[in-house]
Amino acid sequence: MTRVLLQTLLPLLAPLGIYVLWVLISRRARDDGTLVAIARGPWFWLAVAGFVLMLATLGTVAALDSVSPEGVYEAPRWEDGKVVPGRIVPPGED
Repeated sequence: MTRVLLQTLLPLLAPLGIYVLWVLISRRARDDGTLVAIARGPWFWLAVAGFVLMLATLGTVAALDSVSPEGVYEAPRWEDGKVVPGRIVPPGED
């Protein structure tokens, strides 16, 4: 669940949250108390910014996750009453 939030929802909702925060702050900064119209806001550019952030996040995760080690993965096993952790056996080592 945390991964879904960090990789998908946060990059999409962060620009919207920043914009809403700006609207609230600018409302308080005005002397007459009028509200900046959210309906006239840059919704298209917020969606584009969210999409770009999502692509950057997914690209970063894919780049960090795609490192393939050389060798063969040896799964954890039970040996002499103890768990021997999994490891990557380098090529040529048996």
